[in-house]
Amino acid sequence: MKLLFIRVSLFGILLFNGFSLKAQQVKPDDKYNRREEMITMRDGIKLHTVIFSPKGQTEKLPFLILRTPYGVNEYPSPEKQGYVKDMADDGYIFVFQDIRGRYLSEGKYAMMRFSRDKSNAKAIDEASDTYDTIDWLLKNIPDNNGRAGMYGISYDGWTTIIAALDPHPALKAVSEQATPSDMFMNDDLHHNGAFRLSYAFEYAFMEEISKTDSLYQFGNYDTYDWYLKLGPLSNMNKKYIHGKLPSWNDFTIHPNYDAYWKKQALKSRLDYPRLAIQHVSGWWDQEDMVGPQDAYKALEKKDTKNQNFIVLGPWRHGGWAGGDGRSLGNIKFEEPTATYFRKEIQAKWFAWYLKDKGDGKFAEVISFQTGSNKWKNYSAWPPKDVATKNIYFHSNGKLSFDKPSAKEAKPFDSYVSDPAKPVPYRARPIEETYGPGSRWYTWLTDDQRFVDSRPDVLTWKTDTLTQDVTITGDVIAKLYAATTGSDADWVVKLIDVYPENYKKEPKMSGYQLMIADDVFRGRFRKSFSTPEAITPNKVEVYTIDLHAADHVFKKGHKIMVQVQSTWFPIIDRNPQKYVPNIFEAKESDYQPATQKVYHSAQFASSIELPVAE
Repeated sequence: MKLLFIRVSLFGILLFNGFSLKAQQVKPDDKYNRREEMITMRDGIKLHTVIFSPKGQTEKLPFLILRTPYGVNEYPSPEKQGYVKDMADDGYIFVFQDIRGRYLSEGKYAMMRFSRDKSNAKAIDEASDTYDTIDWLLKNIPDNNGRAGMYGISYDGWTTIIAALDPHPALKAVSEQATPSDMFMNDDLHHNGAFRLSYAFEYAFMEEISKTDSLYQFGNYDTYDWYLKLGPLSNMNKKYIHGKLPSWNDFTIHPNYDAYWKKQALKSRLDYPRLAIQHVSGWWDQEDMVGPQDAYKALEKKDTKNQNFIVLGPWRHGGWAGGDGRSLGNIKFEEPTATYFRKEIQAKWFAWYLKDKGDGKFAEVISFQTGSNKWKNYSAWPPKDVATKNIYFHSNGKLSFDKPSAKEAKPFDSYVSDPAKPVPYRARPIEETYGPGSRWYTWLTDDQRFVDSRPDVLTWKTDTLTQDVTITGDVIAKLYAATTGSDADWVVKLIDVYPENYKKEPKMSGYQLMIADDVFRGRFRKSFSTPEAITPNKVEVYTIDLHAADHVFKKGHKIMVQVQSTWFPIIDRNPQKYVPNIFEAKESDYQPATQKVYHSAQFASSIELPVAE
């Protein structure tokens, strides 16, 4: 089949940097002068760089740097970029750079470049390219104050934290926002070993088929149908991309958590904070919610100089960079959370570390608590003054803080999971991730009632709450389950159910809002490096990290848990018959299986909640 694609600018599909821009030329009324440079790296490769300096500059200013694979040539003057306008009004020298191999920069692109061998003076990585760029800027851009800061969202957040691990002496503060941290355990490409099919394919195609962003042409508006007709994953190369995507080829030969993934992960690179680092995470980030929290936790262990901070807000991927942040999808927050972040947190952060403005008093943890819709400050993340309380599954769809007794009416609930009829991860149609009309950006806030009538989704819920229940910290599922197959996926969702008659906003009556959720591939229950088949019909315990939340289940609401075994096509279909490498599975390997989720005195499935008293 012929490979079809279209090229689109970042600003046409607008996603990764979290803000919308249109191509603009610098105009006479712009506050910044623009210049372009091709800056030479230590190995001779030249990187395309756009530099904006304030007109009529009267003081020496620091650099603010963003390095990206998404193309910088069309960036308008900084005061016209909502993401950085507050800082632009204050005055910085802004530097935007295409990373090597992308858009107008020379060199070869690598999706997630490994760290270099420092014994080789000409070896390069994203840290060395940042170092060489800063070195050039200090020598060639006049009226700088000798300091640099760096920021960015998603991939740009990753280039930011990589630069901070091996920084130029002039790099004083960075704000990594929505960085991926471990592409096998969480974030873009896998969750707990389960492959993020639609995102991984569409992103790899967009970045690797050419030097500029390109969308695959599915021929189906509802990509659910296209991915289902794809059949086994082996058909992707066989029928469609024919080995043309280096990253996809790597996915197929690294199905387990081996050295390839471990070397790529941040935890193999992070040791201690060498400069001031601000991590930024969104509660409903559909791409990289976990990364900033993992990075913060890893660096916090050796933060002897109090240089490691985190901000957590009610945002989608990059949602803090544009708009006012008063709502997300159907959910309202009653506060301009994004505006507050840009003006009161981001701008003040860089003003202190790069310009000595302000008092330098920043809370260790700044979190927007959903449900109560209030900003909160904590001295640690997760906070230490919370109590773990289990909320248990029971017969007849009941959920409560009481543990099941021997009198439980039935020890388990069951459903048939059929790979031929997978549960969609959001209401259909499922548009191409970054295609026209896509609802990808807010799907984590979607009303989960769209799966209520499916026989392959189990539901438990509490009685109406008589008082608020506040959770602040990590949420863990302990699932006791069995399958008639020899492999299985387990999707667990913690949900806030609005009152059936919600007078404050009638259209939200009965709304089912996911607060914490994730998927776990059963073969990895003992080891992500060495998977094992599941013994059919044997009860196993699956410990599933649903990640962090800071949320108040309000009085009058209910707490709900849903469990299912497919989440398609964001997660590939598990054949449910164990095969060593799912990328090599055959059509005949995909088989229906009966799944049992237990809630007995012996096998008490539950969710561990970090309850704040």
